[in-house]
Amino acid sequence: MTERQRWSADHIPDQSDRVFVVTGANSGLGLATTRALARRGGHVILAVRDEDKGRRAAARITAEQPDAHLDVRRIDLADLDSVRAFADGLRADHERLDVLVNNAGVMAPPRTLSAQGHEVQFAANHLGHFALTGLLMEPLAAGRDPRVVTVSSINHRQGRLNFDDLTGERRYSPMGFYNQSKLANAVFGRELDRRLTEAGSPVRSLLAHPGYSATNLQFDGPVALWSVLFGRIGGPLLAQSPDRGALPQLYAATSPDVAGGDFIGPDGPGELRGAPTRVRLSPAAEDAGTGRRLWEVSEDLTGVRFVSPTPG
Repeated sequence: MTERQRWSADHIPDQSDRVFVVTGANSGLGLATTRALARRGGHVILAVRDEDKGRRAAARITAEQPDAHLDVRRIDLADLDSVRAFADGLRADHERLDVLVNNAGVMAPPRTLSAQGHEVQFAANHLGHFALTGLLMEPLAAGRDPRVVTVSSINHRQGRLNFDDLTGERRYSPMGFYNQSKLANAVFGRELDRRLTEAGSPVRSLLAHPGYSATNLQFDGPVALWSVLFGRIGGPLLAQSPDRGALPQLYAATSPDVAGGDFIGPDGPGELRGAPTRVRLSPAAEDAGTGRRLWEVSEDLTGVRFVSPTPG
């Protein structure tokens, strides 16, 4: 058995003096990620839409780990004004950011538009994270072993980017647009890696997916993924815990054994569960032309232009 197959949260190196931002940190994978990083000494900023829920989550972690270094801040990733306000506040308070974990997600709601008129899954899952990453690139460049970890899904392989109807005005499918947003996450993470590498940036872009995990997103959403995949009986029995589902993104965020562009997921059958390992992106996610087009569209829709930092 290899070291990676045995890898667990206990293998996370000491994270003292490192600053993390985890979006969607009050529940599910985000909460599991925050708890694990705090246990290893990391200063974790919980980026949450509901501050009350964020504070309750932080209190639970502090009850387990009294010396945990946590900070709760509000962000609504579907609202670009909120994303800018969050980034402005963070830059004012932190000259350095070591890791950004783009974890938060919305899954399969009825067709809804964001404050800026974008389909809400594409807005929250992709555009908000695209904008947040761009707005935090300066403090990331000042970080120690800085990384951006974007959480996608095995569903990205079923996604298709319909650039002619990104709002779903002509035709909308809740799961179809969820899959599209997860493909957008994968395309973004890969294109970000290309651009950072070309610029000689110290920041690395990595991707992760949790497999099939028992989170509120998977089990309590309008279209519960477990019922779609496995039916009402098999789904809950096959799902792994949020603590296990968070391991790929924790591995991507902390392991010394990763490179820019790596995609980390579970090593079990179908990548549904298991220990973290490198997995393959879909051909659509790897396509450089698609990456350039999504990047240009995302810049136009968010108004955020990345300034690629250079070493030093």
